[in-house]
Parts: sequence; C-alpha cells; structure tokens
Amino acid sequence: MEERFSTFTVLIAKIHRQIRRIKTEEMAEFDLKSPHVSCLYYLYKEKGLTAKELADICDEDKGAISRSLEHLEACGYLSCASTAKKRYRARLCLTTKGLEIGKRISEKIDGVLALVGQDMSDEERATLYRALGIISRDLQGICDKYDK
Repeated sequence: MEERFSTFTVLIAKIHRQIRRIKTEEMAEFDLKSPHVSCLYYLYKEKGLTAKELADICDEDKGAISRSLEHLEACGYLSCASTAKKRYRARLCLTTKGLEIGKRISEKIDGVLALVGQDMSDEERATLYRALGIISRDLQGICDKYDK
C-alpha cells in the first residue's frame, strides 16, 4: 500500500511539474506565463467565455483567473464589452492579436498531445482518462468532507 501511495503521488506531482515546465517554455516566445495558457486556449476554443466559465473550465480560483485576465487584457490579447467594476460574468473575447496567439497555442497543445501517449491505443487512453476521472471524483469527495 505504501508503494502504491508513493508511486501515485510522485507520478502525479512529476506530471504536473512537467506540464508547467512545458507551458512555461512554450509560452516564453509570447512573453506569457503558464497560467495564461489555459485562459487563451479556452477563450480561443470556445470563441469567448465569462471569467466564471473560465474559472470553472480551468478549475482555478477566481483570483488567479482575474489576475491572468487583467494581464492578458493589458497586453491586448482580450477585450471585455462591459465597463462595470465587477466583470466576472461579462463575456470576454479574444482580440485579433489574441486570436493569432490562441491559434498558435492550440497548435502547440495539439503537437504535445500527439507526442504524449503516442504508444497508447485509443482504448488505453480512454481507460486512463476514465480512471483519472474516478480518482479525481473520489478525492473531491474526501475534500468536500473537510469543507463541512
């Protein structure tokens, strides 16, 4: 049981660090940081979202998403039609500059995904994702108990 715990936690942590490093390295040419990747990717793929929708999709807290969006807006990658102080539910859209970068980020992600697990069959990949979903759901159930 101890080896199972060690293998699971070490591998998950290692994969997380590797993903962050790839994001950081790949975004350097755009002068963007790892947290900006998911924002630009999902805004590109979904043709615009609210900050709330983005936080839900990325599974990030409101503050982290707000900081990323502020940076991306200041750099001219996205725009928001709302001028209200609280824009959490306002629709965000990529600018022309944002669409260009979003497309390139999407292509980079597709390239990495093509390499990752290339030795896995579609069935093995589906089993892996299903298992990760079950593990995530079960861990969330444990975390929910702490919130009570």
